[in-house]
Amino acid sequence: MKAPITFAICGFGDRGSTYASMEKLFPEKMKVVAVADLNPDKVNKAKELYQIPEENCYLSGEEMLAQEKLADVMVVSTMDRQHVDHAIPALKKGYHILLEKPISPELSKCKEILEVAEQCPGKIIVCHVLRYTAFYNKLKELVSSGRIGDVVTVCSNENVGYWHQAHSFVRGNWRNSEETSPMILQKSCHDMDILTWIIGKKCKSVSSVGGIQLFKRECAPEGATAYCLGGCKAKDNCVFDAEKIYITSPKTGCARGNSWISSILSVENTVESTYEALKSGPYGRCVYQCDNNVVDHQQTNLLMEDGSTISFTMCAFTENCYRYFKAMGTKGEIEADMRSNLIRVREFGKEEEVIDIGTLSTDLKGHGGGDSGIVSDFLDMLLNDTEATERTTTLPHSMESHFIALAAEESRLHGGKSVDLEKFKQSYR
Repeated sequence: MKAPITFAICGFGDRGSTYASMEKLFPEKMKVVAVADLNPDKVNKAKELYQIPEENCYLSGEEMLAQEKLADVMVVSTMDRQHVDHAIPALKKGYHILLEKPISPELSKCKEILEVAEQCPGKIIVCHVLRYTAFYNKLKELVSSGRIGDVVTVCSNENVGYWHQAHSFVRGNWRNSEETSPMILQKSCHDMDILTWIIGKKCKSVSSVGGIQLFKRECAPEGATAYCLGGCKAKDNCVFDAEKIYITSPKTGCARGNSWISSILSVENTVESTYEALKSGPYGRCVYQCDNNVVDHQQTNLLMEDGSTISFTMCAFTENCYRYFKAMGTKGEIEADMRSNLIRVREFGKEEEVIDIGTLSTDLKGHGGGDSGIVSDFLDMLLNDTEATERTTTLPHSMESHFIALAAEESRLHGGKSVDLEKFKQSYR
């Protein structure tokens, strides 16, 4: 293929707009030429940002897909349960696909797209962006080198962050698994993928426990109202108060120069438009009085085929959003976290080695550089007509993380019982 590779964005939300913005990083290699979104204001924003012709602007993925092929690549970044229904017709039209995770919460849908993809020439890459970070690539290198021997167990934490949980998984789009996906799939199929990739072992069985500890009606403080701006008497002492999170917080408030989460509330993304959105919109609701059903904490244990183990904890109740990793092997241990971007290697009987990931990469933004990394790799794959590498998140590779995550949810819903992964896969087949 010749540069620039043209892109059609199907779903111009947070993730779709992120992938589109890579045009600024790779202006010689990519060009956004079409957009679809249910929100006309988002479509107009994309049109202005990327000079998209009026005739290539659509108000739904279905409307876009009814047209002849518009670009070389389609980014499918609609809601979870729409992914497959948008990706399959795009594949059949000859698009290459950058598919936002998860593929689908329905195993039958995953099977359907796998079968279609085998018959279509287009390449399809699932956005497990952590594989494309300097942080996890270095961990993979260190573990594979054998410096800590054979990995016996891994402990890993996804610290979701109290404000991120409230935003995305209590008030936001991914609050209800019936509408989207279980949280262990939506948020942490990243982790199921990256952890098994790093240690290079297959999972035998999964068990998981967790639930909603705080974000439910019986935990609402006295005087709480349905909306934070509705005269709530508990507002002053509530850390989940929408005004604090979206407007006044030094960390996340748009009035303090932090515009990421407030950009989800309105296209204008001003203090005024954010206040307006909070008055009666979903993000202004009391976190104790929403229609959420996804967990706010979950622990998942993986038994690998060789007897080694992985323990993964996802928890809402943390100050910051970052991932922690510790691998313990027969010859040493590795400890790392994405907040400090430091990796500590401790071979038994030797001096500790500290590796600063900041010295290995100039890009630690957007999932630690993963957002730009996956787009860069995909562009190079298309421009040079090369095949997948070890870190490429193809459909078959990604399915393994989905099996593990969905088996974990099956376990959680049945009191933490162990789920044999091969038998679980057989039910999918």
